[in-house]
Amino acid sequence: MTTGTPLLDVRDLQVTFTTPRGRVRAVDGLGFTVEAGRTLGIVGESGSGKSVTSLAVMGLHRGAEVGGSIRLAGQELAGMPEKELSRLRGRKMAMIFQDPLSSLHPYWTVGEQIAEHHRVHFRSGRAAARRRAVEMLAEVGIPEPARRAGEYPHQFSGGMRQRAMIAMALACEPDLLIADEPTTALDVTVQAQILELIARLQQDRGLGVVMITHDLGVVARVAHEVLVMYGGRAAEQAPVDDLFAEPAHPYTRGLLESLPRLDDPDDAPLRAIPGAPPSLLAPAPGCAFAPRCARAEAAGEAERGRCAQERPLLAAYGDHPHRSVACHFAGPAGAGPAVPVKEGAR
Repeated sequence: MTTGTPLLDVRDLQVTFTTPRGRVRAVDGLGFTVEAGRTLGIVGESGSGKSVTSLAVMGLHRGAEVGGSIRLAGQELAGMPEKELSRLRGRKMAMIFQDPLSSLHPYWTVGEQIAEHHRVHFRSGRAAARRRAVEMLAEVGIPEPARRAGEYPHQFSGGMRQRAMIAMALACEPDLLIADEPTTALDVTVQAQILELIARLQQDRGLGVVMITHDLGVVARVAHEVLVMYGGRAAEQAPVDDLFAEPAHPYTRGLLESLPRLDDPDDAPLRAIPGAPPSLLAPAPGCAFAPRCARAEAAGEAERGRCAQERPLLAAYGDHPHRSVACHFAGPAGAGPAVPVKEGAR
């Protein structure tokens, strides 16, 4: 990887599925970068395209049409033969999933699964691979790692299983780690422990991390930059502090306002975003968020027509070079962005 080259560079990503009801473009013109040692948080409602994006990067889609460019350390992954991709998965990029119990094989011990992962990529002997598995279990904080390596996934708690999945993902020293909702099924205390573990391992190893979540609290805790997705597209991209201090897109503002606050009265109702996510079978020609957008509803007839008919391009916003938004009337004052950039070309 040459100096100045992002670890992960995704441009104009498009993922389309053919279904009995028609073609579904689950991701439409998405672009983002991830630097080594940095964490990108990808947030959005269910169906916004977060997990589809992560699987496209890993080359794990079957039967989908994937277009655009996906470069890992300057190497193009889009269109790469499966045999070559399989060599990179685990060795250069790895992924941990929301439900570790369904990701781990129930008939193999945890140690055997980590060891086999290491043997596939390094062709190491059984004894060396076993030692590596024990080392990794110890590194992710599992007590008595030599004994626990001989146990099966059902003998581990949820938090321990997720630690084991992290151990397996990092056993081959990848450069990129994608974490898809890794703390959703865990209680708050264990969730915090897993996030601290990922942050520590990232710092120790210089990992680039993509954290996919619907939880803005997780984003605030671990991310350096944030990509907000809606309807398969980028709604807003910003450094995490800027996004929380001044959300520019109405959808981002709605997500933040829907969070309960400590200073709210006990009987204060939760603030939900009205309406439902858009249909990806028949996408609207304009802004996908327009039917749910209070700002568009409050605008004049001409402005509402523009939101309904004209798709907003991702455009530079504010003074930060890495901040952009796709909205005709972005920002708290409703002043639209003035410096368009090519969709998905960041």
